[in-house]
Amino acid sequence: MSGSDTAPVTAGSTVVSRPPSFRSGELRDPKLAAALRTLELTVRRRLDGVLHGDHLGLIPGPGSEPGDAREYQPGDDVRQMDWSVTARTTHPHVRQSVADRELETWLVVDLSASLDFGTTGCEKRDLAVAASAAITHLSGGGGNRIGAVVATGASTTRIPARGGRVHTQSMLRAIATTPSAEDGVRGDLRAAIEALRRPERRRGMAVVISDFLGPIDWERSLRAISARHDVLAVEVLDPRDLELPDVGDVVLHDPESGRTREFSTTPRLRADFARAAAAHRDDVEKALRRCGSPRLTLRTDGDWIADVVRFVTARRHTIGSGFTNTARAGTR
Repeated sequence: MSGSDTAPVTAGSTVVSRPPSFRSGELRDPKLAAALRTLELTVRRRLDGVLHGDHLGLIPGPGSEPGDAREYQPGDDVRQMDWSVTARTTHPHVRQSVADRELETWLVVDLSASLDFGTTGCEKRDLAVAASAAITHLSGGGGNRIGAVVATGASTTRIPARGGRVHTQSMLRAIATTPSAEDGVRGDLRAAIEALRRPERRRGMAVVISDFLGPIDWERSLRAISARHDVLAVEVLDPRDLELPDVGDVVLHDPESGRTREFSTTPRLRADFARAAAAHRDDVEKALRRCGSPRLTLRTDGDWIADVVRFVTARRHTIGSGFTNTARAGTR
């Protein structure tokens, strides 16, 4: 799939959106510009109908601007009591707060060698770029700022958080053109997350985009981030991450270790692989839950933009978490 292959894929009567291919960071102008433009148009066309209001973000928070008063309900924060309204009505009221108008969002984009892989319509790397574009659109506008930490295992690139369309386009271009790590270089998601902890930033949001296939040594770092920021995990997967096909003898290469081995995909091997993959995903889900992070899963064989829309819509109706009003951006 080249950078110009931008048309949706039709499967039966269903139109499936595929992100443009960025060829593992090797795509250059003018195809790169065309691919990023197509990605931007796809995101805007499909997500604008989901958003309502001027400054809708990804994770809800109490904000700091005063809003309307409502009657006190058990479990409300008594520090938000509105005593003047309570005195006038003789019923306890709390003052609701409006989400702040400025949100600082940081992306942690894992572009280790395991993401330079895909067996269906795109590579996992392409989904990581597409997810970055979607998060940028959802959290942008109204003075909001967005930055990124892009890690390959061999290098870590920090893109300062700024606002404006020119900056977001430049950031997405930098993510899309990040060179792949050399064969045998392992990714380090923990170090990438740690890069957000210093220097300390105002309360905002952190989005981790990865396939989460490596060791779960990042939980402590992510929990430290979640103590100050709202967090969201975007998991990008390929069907072969979850199960092996019945293809007989096959040669498999691990780009992060540099090892190559020949296997015979027997029923037992396939069952063991599927069981181990399911157990690892379950461990990842538990770790993210302990960090208080919702998880959005995107697959190379799925409609990534439809998955984002469903996730946004579902979180709107979830009390206490989700893609809804702007995060606790300005609270100190």
